[in-house]
Amino acid sequence: MSLDVITLTQPKSPISEAYRTLRTNLQFSNVDGDLKTISITSSGPGEGKTTTLCNVAETFAQSGKRTLIIDGDLRKPRVHKVFKISNAVGLTNVLIGQEKLEDVLQITGSNIKVLTSGPIPPNPSELMESNAMKQLLEMLTQHFDVILIDTPPVGVVTDGAIIAGMVDGTILAVASHKTQIDGAKHAKQLLEQVNAHIVGVVMTMMPISKKGYYGYQYYEYYQQEETPKKRRRRK
Repeated sequence: MSLDVITLTQPKSPISEAYRTLRTNLQFSNVDGDLKTISITSSGPGEGKTTTLCNVAETFAQSGKRTLIIDGDLRKPRVHKVFKISNAVGLTNVLIGQEKLEDVLQITGSNIKVLTSGPIPPNPSELMESNAMKQLLEMLTQHFDVILIDTPPVGVVTDGAIIAGMVDGTILAVASHKTQIDGAKHAKQLLEQVNAHIVGVVMTMMPISKKGYYGYQYYEYYQQEETPKKRRRRK
């Protein structure tokens, strides 16, 4: 198992506890039970969104939730690398009807189901926006308690915004001392343009003084203020 999944390899570490706190924050955001599908994106590449997603998924699975990860980054998929599993087939094969979902789902960590990206297609945005993707998400919500979707940086391509418009909530990852303020603001604007429900912002790669820990992935979580309009269930 990759060292990126510290919640599995070092469950008692301070960083693992921080990820559990993030899970708890998301659960408190879900008092009405309408936050089942959650995407994570960033303004640019290399800002820690995939590592954050995988660790939060592990904490959900450890708490007994039926947890699914979907690698919706059909340009530079990384979930399979984090968990060290195959990406020979996955989401793209399911969407075009080449494979059945049950044949491509993999199990890792604390019983996390993973749907990797599969082969990189020539038309990622079109696949993400397809009726097949919408129908797949609708079906999966009947079988899982929480579905976490990794998407490309919203400030680089449109895929992240497309998925954000489909799911119940979106987390924006920003990297300490890396993400530009203007880039983060632009990413937020792009998400708002598709009426995305931004449930919060995770600041990743924050330096900590204690050596020997997974310092660059320590984060702070800023919950987005919500309005009644944002609390509606997405269809």
